[in-house]
Amino acid sequence: MEELILDCNATLRPLVEELKEKIIEALNLEEMTPADIDADDALFGDGDGLGLDSIDALELIVLMEKEYGIKLANPAEGKEIFKSIRTIAEYVSSHRTK
Repeated sequence: MEELILDCNATLRPLVEELKEKIIEALNLEEMTPADIDADDALFGDGDGLGLDSIDALELIVLMEKEYGIKLANPAEGKEIFKSIRTIAEYVSSHRTK
């Protein structure tokens, strides 16, 4: 089972790095580099992680649609998808149209 998880992570790694770069650009996080962001860091809330807010969430929704052809209509679904870079990558990997 562990090997399967490692293989999955290896296939997601390029997408995770791409998402880090696109998020830094879209949200104007100029002081950050992709290396500063762990794929499992929380994206929203205070404390650890990026500490993004609701305006950032809207930017991420636009990014998903523009770059990957994914439209999120259900806010509850978005909350689950935007937990971390890894959860976004997993969703994009299986739902992208671009």
